[in-house]
Amino acid sequence: MGASAATGMQMVAARPCIPACQRMLGSRSVVSAFGRALSTRTGFASCVKTASSGSLISVSRKRFAVRAMSQGAVQGLPIDLRGKRAFIAGIADDNGYGWAIAKALAAAGAEILVGTWVPALNIFETSLRRGKFDESRKLPDGSLMEITKVYPLDAVFDSLEDVPEDVKANKRYAGSSKWTVKEVAETVKDDFGSIDILVHSLANGPEVTKPLLETSRSGYLAAVSASSYSFISLLQHFLPIMNPGGASISLTYIASERTIPGYGGGMSSAKAALESDTRVLAFEAGRKGKIRVNTISAGPLGSRAAKAIGFIEKMIEYSYVNAPLQKELLAEEVGNAAAFLVSPLASAITGSTVYVDNGLNTMALAVDSPTLST
Repeated sequence: MGASAATGMQMVAARPCIPACQRMLGSRSVVSAFGRALSTRTGFASCVKTASSGSLISVSRKRFAVRAMSQGAVQGLPIDLRGKRAFIAGIADDNGYGWAIAKALAAAGAEILVGTWVPALNIFETSLRRGKFDESRKLPDGSLMEITKVYPLDAVFDSLEDVPEDVKANKRYAGSSKWTVKEVAETVKDDFGSIDILVHSLANGPEVTKPLLETSRSGYLAAVSASSYSFISLLQHFLPIMNPGGASISLTYIASERTIPGYGGGMSSAKAALESDTRVLAFEAGRKGKIRVNTISAGPLGSRAAKAIGFIEKMIEYSYVNAPLQKELLAEEVGNAAAFLVSPLASAITGSTVYVDNGLNTMALAVDSPTLST
């Protein structure tokens, strides 16, 4: 699940540059003027400066241009998150999208803080401590992803006053404190002062296996509360400690806009709400704190959490057969997309739903449909 922390930009070869420009613009005098303007405005070498022959440039200038292009190609276009701090809500093991996003951000240089569901906290921390995640913690450079701190978190509850007595008395919550959204945000502020990146990797629907027609009111509201309102709550409480220019991201699914039989219990409704909220929050958080808000519509992944749906393997197989890119969707591909979206490279992208699903969202007819074989 190693994530690449950089993306490269292929530069054109120097030799054919002048003829190509001449064909487009008509003459060398025009090309020269265009080149001067381009190099002045953008800082890139102009077509004239990268030519390999002709009277337009000197040998020294030619060598300088080639050397500059060579250095640029080596450096590429990096995703640099050094000095940034990310809080990722919803990691409880090492095989989901949240973990992959954490690895990608860490590979790009970000400091990682994690919020883990309270009942899963002890197992998660024990597994980390005993090295059970060491293999999946490996980054592209061979080092291990470091998690600076793990916080207990139950994003269903905004503050301690919202927690019912039966939950407070539940033995699975024993030994943990300050795990509501407001309390976690306050604790992170006390510990670190601020964050730059907020990741919402939370979803739960207690009646996900029930058709929508058979879903109870409480089951429906629980799905919306845990899977979509939790994002609003997290951003609401973390926004005051997010540095201007920061970014937030969540995870959604194509069931928000297309019918996925079997994906029930109000989960499709919750994902639709999450995408709508992304657009509204992008405006509000952008105006209030200069924070960008996007969501990734990820394809199916056979994570432990996804197995609760009951037919995740069939969903993965369907995607493989019918998506434009007929390949396995890797968690690290979603992680890489997230790293880009929260980086300065995506500084003008907000309020967007970005599909990372091998293109399955574009299909209106299943390739393996029996109707096509008759």
